[in-house]
Amino acid sequence: MASPRALVCAAVASVVLVGGTAAGTFYVQARAHAGTGVVSSAAASSTGEAGGEATVEQVESVEPVVDRDALLARAMAEVSVADGAEVSVAVLDVATGERAGYGDGAFDTASIVKVDILAALLLQAQDAGRRLTAAEEAYATAMIVSSDNDSASALWRVIGRAEGLDAANERFGLTGTAGGEGMLWGLTQTTAADQLTLLGQVFGDDSELSAASRTYLQGLMGRIAAGQDWGVSAVTDGPGAWALKNGWLPRTATGLWDVNSVGRVTVDGHDCLLAVLSDGNATKERGVALVEAAAGAAVRAVGASGS
Repeated sequence: MASPRALVCAAVASVVLVGGTAAGTFYVQARAHAGTGVVSSAAASSTGEAGGEATVEQVESVEPVVDRDALLARAMAEVSVADGAEVSVAVLDVATGERAGYGDGAFDTASIVKVDILAALLLQAQDAGRRLTAAEEAYATAMIVSSDNDSASALWRVIGRAEGLDAANERFGLTGTAGGEGMLWGLTQTTAADQLTLLGQVFGDDSELSAASRTYLQGLMGRIAAGQDWGVSAVTDGPGAWALKNGWLPRTATGLWDVNSVGRVTVDGHDCLLAVLSDGNATKERGVALVEAAAGAAVRAVGASGS
């Protein structure tokens, strides 16, 4: 008779990857071996009749593991991307933890960096044990709500330009973002994955930012001026279901547009963090259409939208 220890060891299940589908679903097969206590009726009835021990029937189960990146890639294949344009997307369903990413290139931030600038300012103020000054609050409101560039330049100086931004981002966990040279804050380079990380700092509880700082920044992102509230908001349930910041920038050398959108959106009751970056767009309007289509693909990939 096998010892109890041997029976326990024999119960360890092996996991084997057995296949996948074009939809991005892989199947994991778990095999439970002898000692699990599951005995076939035939084996049980023969116990003692032939003087031998009962044989335990092998049990197999199959459970799906969904590859969300593959689903997003498939959805993005149906998004119309004009020749020369590039797009990258990152999304997280806050409730389920499902996430997906498409593209890993670096893009100009344009005005989405204004969220990062304010986050850096708030972090520096926390470290100093102070509140924002009245002037800083006025700049912050204009910079986020109306995307005022002069206000962004003023706060860029306050945080210490690229050096200050990069120091804050190191603490925020951004690894692929570098502040623009001199006063060129709009040419800060970033990735969609980093923007998703930054959104986690702004909207999540596990953050370098205090609850008060997060609430302040979230509130401004929920008050974007009319005409600037496009982008990731296109996938939401309606008014009040988003907090965002957009960026748009025509490049002098090429005449092509950088168009970006980042924020928190509510889709079919799911809260998602969503970042869409693009460049090489012939016009701002085409860039907006691309960003909004990519946003729709992203929320479908994490199961936040049944459409």
